[in-house]
Amino acid sequence: MLVRKLQNCNEFTAGDGTLLRELLHPDKQSIDLRYSLAHAIVPVGQTSIAHALTTSEVYYILSGIGDMTIDGETQRVVPGDAVYIPPNARQHIHNCGEEPLVFVCIVDPAWRKEDETVFD
Repeated sequence: MLVRKLQNCNEFTAGDGTLLRELLHPDKQSIDLRYSLAHAIVPVGQTSIAHALTTSEVYYILSGIGDMTIDGETQRVVPGDAVYIPPNARQHIHNCGEEPLVFVCIVDPAWRKEDETVFD
């Protein structure tokens, strides 16, 4: 049985500027898993850097309020919302609330640096 505790996962700044902790990744654990799972935080007033993945991605909002933009379309997201981000879609999320915006990211197939383009 594999149980990963969030507090035991190293936090780092991802290419899009979010604070990230990878929970599950098939390249980093001995697991038969197609996708990767990460915990992300966007601090109050900040916006992730626009980026695109060649893979599909899902954000599941845990806490906070944000404005999610995918290919120029923006929608408010709140806890309990699941956001599907199609492959190659230009995306970013802005924390417009008064607390950290916290969400889970699922990337399928699993995230790889070479699958991501970060826009300046």
